Parts: sequence; structure tokens; C-alpha cells
Amino acid sequence: MAPREQWTSKIGFILAAAGSAIGLGAIWKFPYMAGTNGGSVFVLLFIISTIAIGLPILLAEFVVGRMGQADAVTSLKRLAKGKNWFFLGWLGFAFAFIVLSFYSVVGGWILSYLVRALALNLNVADHSILFESITANPVEILIAQAVFMLLTIWIVQGGIKAGIERASRWMMPLLFIFFIILAIRSLTLEGAMEGVRFLFIPDWSLLTGETFILALGQAFFSLSVGVTGMMTYASYLPKEERLGSSALNVTILNIIISILAGLVIFPAVFALGHSPAEGPGLIFIVLPAIFGQIPFGNVFMIVFFILMLFATLTSSISMLEIVVSTGIRAKYDRRKRAAWVFGILIFIIGIPSALSFGVLSEVNIFGGTIFDFADLITSRIGMPFGALLISLFAGFVLTKTQTSDELDMHPKLTSLWRFLIRFAAPVAILIIFGTWVFEVIN
Repeated sequence: MAPREQWTSKIGFILAAAGSAIGLGAIWKFPYMAGTNGGSVFVLLFIISTIAIGLPILLAEFVVGRMGQADAVTSLKRLAKGKNWFFLGWLGFAFAFIVLSFYSVVGGWILSYLVRALALNLNVADHSILFESITANPVEILIAQAVFMLLTIWIVQGGIKAGIERASRWMMPLLFIFFIILAIRSLTLEGAMEGVRFLFIPDWSLLTGETFILALGQAFFSLSVGVTGMMTYASYLPKEERLGSSALNVTILNIIISILAGLVIFPAVFALGHSPAEGPGLIFIVLPAIFGQIPFGNVFMIVFFILMLFATLTSSISMLEIVVSTGIRAKYDRRKRAAWVFGILIFIIGIPSALSFGVLSEVNIFGGTIFDFADLITSRIGMPFGALLISLFAGFVLTKTQTSDELDMHPKLTSLWRFLIRFAAPVAILIIFGTWVFEVIN
């Protein structure tokens, strides 16, 4: 039987975990969620939720994963013998499956746009019509989704060292550098400060219960907590590495990239007279139009979509890794076959989401498309529910001695973390989730 791999270094682990956390959550979803939910109010709630709730739960996943030294199901069985907490691992497996099924659709959109940008074929009069034509074309969108899934499978089947860590080591630094360049260019546009104000000066009249749950869901989505992804990554971490600093680094990187994404998009949106409330198509409709109106716009557009592809891949490989590691359990020699089998199945499951902007656009589930429904049951329901269970497991099933030994932090910090994970995080999740359900019902 093949031995279980480990990360070769702490920086490799942090970059891979940060890549999982950042991805489309920060670059695609954060800007359009902020744009449609109050701008700076949403941003403030997102930062608070990320630090006060997301970070403790991220650290809880790190603790459980490294203690278990296995896939999520096996780890939970080892740490809670005779109890049924292992079902949380299977929930993570299912939610990761669904997340990647619609995530890969967006990855396909990015590939389609990147190919057009490289062919200098994005200079059109109306980018909303172009976006609709691309997403409604079943042949193009399915081919693009399939290519994206092939890239994801190819990286994951290579394993931790040769696949995931190697890809993250060069994709993440490039992503960060590209973002700084694009943010500087956006901020130098005339009228850009209106977008900065939208991003940083709160309008409290836009504060609602739904904004709370969406900000919390975004914190979970962007940190990849609640689906056992970080638990899985931490299981490959050597015992001598410190978990607290790793979790803090991942969280800070996530917030920085999210804010940078806002600084790339909103100053340019306002400078050129577009609406920030374009929804999921924001970066595909508004940004190409913006790039078309500035010097060297096509170069910046190519850079942006390359960056988007990097970010999407770093997240998609973490979702597939959850599925593969849970599926093979301790049979590590089956990784390659499992990556291909599960990857192809996820592609098939994602076909309805891919077609929900075209031939299946008339299919309505709870007021939205199939794509919207997949997003709903993961980021608004599945991830908060999974995060709640993870916090309860780490706070009440694991003993204080176990978690203290694993964390190796100052006793006061460990006590604060235990309070947050046992009481603050669960109560906040339940209150915010309950508020959202109440608003939906009424």
C-alpha cells in the first residue's frame, strides 16, 4: 500500500490552503455579493464574520484534521470512537461534490473568456449580450467545463507534493502580484474614488438580516470551511507545524485578496458608469467593457482572466481532494483512478447547472435556476450547517487537553478559541441562519 503523503513545508501548506480559501470565493463571488448587498456594509460584516467566526472554525478544522491524520470520515471515527460524528465527513464529501459541480461551470466561463481574450475577440458593443450568448451555448459551455475539470483532475491525481503543492507554489504568488497590478490600474482611473467609497463607507440603511447570513455564508465559502476541505488539507500537515499561525495567515490572505478584488472591480465600475449590482456576471460583463476603454486594455484583460483561472483552479483542486481522499480512504494507491472517476462524475452532475442559463433556463427551483439552487444549498445552508457541526465537535467532543496540545498556543489564546468555538460561533450561526429563514418565510 502506498504511504500517506505530507506537505513538504509550512509555506506549501499555507499557499495550498490559502488557494483553496481564496479562489472564486474572493475574486468572483465576493465582488458581486458586495455589489448586490450594500457594498461596504456587506464588506464590514464579511470581515467581522471571517475573523470572529470563520477563523476559529478554520482552526477547528485544522485541529481535527491533523489529529486524525486521515480523510475526514476516518479522522472523525478515530477521534470519536463509537459515536456517529463520522457522518460529518460524508456531508463534507456531498457538499464538496455539489460545490465543484457548479464551480466548474464558472471555471468553464473563465476559459471561454480567456480564449476570446487571447484571440482579441472580446471587443464587442454589448458584453451582457456576449455573456448571455456564451452561457446559453450548450456546446461551448460544456466543452469549457469539461476542459476545466480535466485540468483539475490532472493536478489532483498527481498527489499532494507533485500535484497540489507544486501548483499552489507558483499560482498563488502570481495571483497576488497580478491583483496588485490590476488594483493600481483601476485606482488610477478618473472617478475611481466613488468605487472606493462604495467599498469602505457604510450605508447602514442597507443592513438587513439577509445581509448578515450572506456575509456569513461568504466568510465560510471564501475560507472553504464547513465542507471538511481544510480538515483534509491539515491531515497532511506534520505534527511540528504550528496551527494557529497557519490559520491566521490563511485568513489574512483571504481578506486581503477579497479587498484587492473589490479595489480592482468597484473603482473601475464607478469610473466608467456601470452598475455594481450585475450579479454573478459582474466580472464577465462589466470588466471586459472596462478593459476595452483603457490603454492596453486587452493586455490587462488577458492577465485578469489568467489570474481568474489560477484562482479557480486552486479552489477546485481542494474540492476534488475532499472527494478523492474520502472516497479512497486509506487506499492511497487508488488516488489516480479515484480522481478521474470522481472528476468525471462531478462533471456529469454539473451539466444541469451549466445548462441552467440556456436550454434549462426555464427550470425554476425556489425562485432561481439550477445553478442558483446548487449555490443556495451549499453556501447558504450546507457550509453554515457543516461549520456549526465542526465547531460543536471541536468544542465539546475533543477535550481541552487534546486541543491545547494540538494548538500549542498561549493558554489565554487557547481559552479564547475554545469559548468562540463552543459558544460564540454556534450561537452566531444559529441566530443569523434563523433570521434569514424567518425573512424567507415572511
